[in-house]
Amino acid sequence: MRCLIIAAGRGSRLSPISDSKPLSPLLGTAIIERVILTASRCGVDEFYVVTGYKGEKVRLFLDGLRKRENLNIIHIINDEWERGNGVSVLKAREYLRGPFLLLMGDHLFDEEIIKNLISSEIREGEVILAIDSKITSNKYVDPQDVTKVLLDEERQIIDIGKGLNRYNAYDTGIFLCTPAIFDAIEESIKETGDESLSGGIRILSRKKKVKTLDIGDAFWIDIDDRKAFKKAEQYLISKLRKPSDGPVSRYLNRPLSIRISKYLVRTDITPNQITVFSFILSMVAAVSFFFTSYIPLLFGGILAQISSIIDGCDGEVARLKFRESSFGSWFDAVLDRYADAFMLFGLTFHAYSKSESTLFLAIGFLAIIGSFMNSYTADKYDSLMKRKLGYSGRFRIGRDVRVFLIFIGAIIYQPFLALLIIAVVMNIENIRRIMICYRYRMSNQ
Repeated sequence: MRCLIIAAGRGSRLSPISDSKPLSPLLGTAIIERVILTASRCGVDEFYVVTGYKGEKVRLFLDGLRKRENLNIIHIINDEWERGNGVSVLKAREYLRGPFLLLMGDHLFDEEIIKNLISSEIREGEVILAIDSKITSNKYVDPQDVTKVLLDEERQIIDIGKGLNRYNAYDTGIFLCTPAIFDAIEESIKETGDESLSGGIRILSRKKKVKTLDIGDAFWIDIDDRKAFKKAEQYLISKLRKPSDGPVSRYLNRPLSIRISKYLVRTDITPNQITVFSFILSMVAAVSFFFTSYIPLLFGGILAQISSIIDGCDGEVARLKFRESSFGSWFDAVLDRYADAFMLFGLTFHAYSKSESTLFLAIGFLAIIGSFMNSYTADKYDSLMKRKLGYSGRFRIGRDVRVFLIFIGAIIYQPFLALLIIAVVMNIENIRRIMICYRYRMSNQ
């Protein structure tokens, strides 16, 4: 699938952030890079980007992105960028013959919108516009600036434009087009002098050649000013919270890790480097536990909790910068298991050295094996809760809880009590998961 992206405008309202609107860094990633990478994930393999204002700077950035991500990006130059955005679309006429996606270089959106558009049936001479019917509830849209759409009962477009007084949907700026859009824009310019893309859509709608696709609850936003920029940032941050987060992660670790990640995304630090750093902190904590006095135990407990917070940053940075990978997820899980084993063994040694009772060794063993089985069953349990039982996973006991128990045990100088609670809580949680999965199996026989 080919994709045309319009990124020729000046965007003066974002000038305090960047002198080039498409290159404005949103949580460490340029807006236009987010547009391209999101579309790429949906199967788009060929990008045609129309640039104008600060075009050389934007094209230089896109050349770097093309090499780094192995993307096919073709430059189209619009020297008339001060005219309507329809002129930018016309500049691509000689490049695009069949159906293509048309996106704005400053609009962010959920992947599902693109996937639904691509899978839609489109006939020769038609255009499909993704619309948003949430005109009273979409907090990410500025009603004073958005392009509005008036639909009839059959969901056909009656009118479109920013100045409509009567409307029942928003234009998301996301289209699936055929080359008919080029003729329509030219006709709009000749008839009324309207050089906008909306003018072309108005011509096609008059000919009953525009279909609409309602995006439902999917997210989109036009980042046209600093207020919208902040809203987009807030949305991306809100998506970092996961349903599978345990109670400690949800209420303590995640709020702190997100604050750290907001700074890390501005650097060249990679998610895997964050994973390694978190592991090193855990190992230093484990070594501290082997000393039998309170201060090293306290120091180790604090480091363990810090490492647990940092452990959330690798995934957050990966998601914010489109750096997720199967290896990164697996690598993080492996190092977490090693870190847990060493910290629990160090805590067991610390407790045992005080009394030399075999009971302490037994409890330490149960804490270690319970923790390992808890981690082993986590993915399968979360998958069942989400796919089979329709459960959001709000109740989940995992690594965040046991590291926090280590931290508390170190503070109050009760390593054995921490081990005992971990052993009991982790093994009970494992039994609970088995019972839930078993009940589901029995009810589906």
